[in-house]
Amino acid sequence: MAANATQHRSVRALCEGAIMLAMALILSLINLVPSAWNFGGSVTLEMLPIIVFCIRWGFGPGMIVSFAYSVLTMLIGNGIAYGWQSIIGDYLIAFTLLGFAGLFHGKKNGFVWGTVVACALRFLAHYVAGATIWAEYMPADYFGMTMTTPWFYSALYNGSYMILSFVLTLVVGLLLQRNKAVRSLMNGDDIRK
Repeated sequence: MAANATQHRSVRALCEGAIMLAMALILSLINLVPSAWNFGGSVTLEMLPIIVFCIRWGFGPGMIVSFAYSVLTMLIGNGIAYGWQSIIGDYLIAFTLLGFAGLFHGKKNGFVWGTVVACALRFLAHYVAGATIWAEYMPADYFGMTMTTPWFYSALYNGSYMILSFVLTLVVGLLLQRNKAVRSLMNGDDIRK
């Protein structure tokens, strides 16, 4: 009986992961601030389904689904890459880091802390990639400020869309959690029983 329960749990995690991946891909195509960033970056809700999955199922399954999302969004998403370094930094690393939200599985305010950590780590990956790989594309001025270092430019460029995406993900997630049943599902209470 225990083996059957474990198998059922694995199949359920696999199915939920596939559904959340599909939702994230669809949401990635709905850019709420179109054409604002020339070299990639968008304000979307794409992280919400991935973070919810990570909080529900934990770190291991969360990392697997986050890595799968990084590959899928690189292949069929609407992003921009400049060589293999950008593919690794801006996709494989950046989106896989969303899996760290799974560290907050079963924790109080897990969704909030998971979202903060996941978004901060994703920003860090884009920040480093932007300052190193994309440095040659740094304009003379950006947001009305003179750019003297690619590190500052990358912080402004990537921070501008990541902060908006973070706030959007957090606010929508918290609004969903106002319903007790939805909060219970987002926290994974149904699978810990």
